[in-house]
Amino acid sequence: MLLATFKLCAGSSYRHVRNMKGLRHQAVLAIGQELNWRALGGPTPGAWINQVRRRGSLLGSQLEDTLYSDQELAYIQQGEEAMQRALGILSNQEGWKRESQQANGDEVLSKVVPDVGKVFRLEVVVDQPMERLYEELVERMETMGEWNPNVKEIKILQKIGKDTVITHELAAEAAGNLVGPRDFVSVRCTKRRGSMCVLAGMATRFEEMPEQKGVIRAEHGPTCMVLHPLAGSPSKTKLTWLLSIDLKGWLPKTIINQVLSQTQVDFANHLRKRLESSSALEARC
Repeated sequence: MLLATFKLCAGSSYRHVRNMKGLRHQAVLAIGQELNWRALGGPTPGAWINQVRRRGSLLGSQLEDTLYSDQELAYIQQGEEAMQRALGILSNQEGWKRESQQANGDEVLSKVVPDVGKVFRLEVVVDQPMERLYEELVERMETMGEWNPNVKEIKILQKIGKDTVITHELAAEAAGNLVGPRDFVSVRCTKRRGSMCVLAGMATRFEEMPEQKGVIRAEHGPTCMVLHPLAGSPSKTKLTWLLSIDLKGWLPKTIINQVLSQTQVDFANHLRKRLESSSALEARC
């Protein structure tokens, strides 16, 4: 960071670099430092969250040599802020109540968070290495509709750098069609730090994807998935999924809570089946 600062200061003496892009570039670095300071000054998190937060700037080295438009920078910052808010919620262990626990150990917890609402937390162990989950959830994100019946389609609308994407997700009807079709436009941010990965996101606006007729535009709050190898069993992965959604429209809270909790349980089951079938196919080939 000292070297980057020196380069910026030295470069400022030349007229050709005295432009808005240069100022914007410096502003991004300042934002990264500020977000890091806030993250490290927040509530004491668990060890795995601390590990993610400690390593490197949130807006990081990828921006030091790359210039983005104002809108792209806004998306990047929004994705980073979503990650910090979601990790902050997960780091606070107080107030969680059990919604359900499955025979295989899968557990759904919930609590009400000020300025966010009710959030749900899925805790599962998947009998697959983290790299396989990363491939399925990040690199093959757009194929999720093939194996998760709760999702009709996920489309990447725009990629910004290596870590940020804007997506459109069309969800299937739920609760016996009591919950009609919903769609989401979200900014998603992915960070990999060694053997750990965090996928985070929240609702955003994207002019090229306006609301569609007959579909309610719902909103993701700060959400994230945290993946890391299970302690003592590196071939297995601990997955923690924080889910926060405003489904919009008029729906009883009891139905909303049931749908969101069950969505997480179903997701874990469908993900396991997908990974198992992929492994079996690879073994045959």
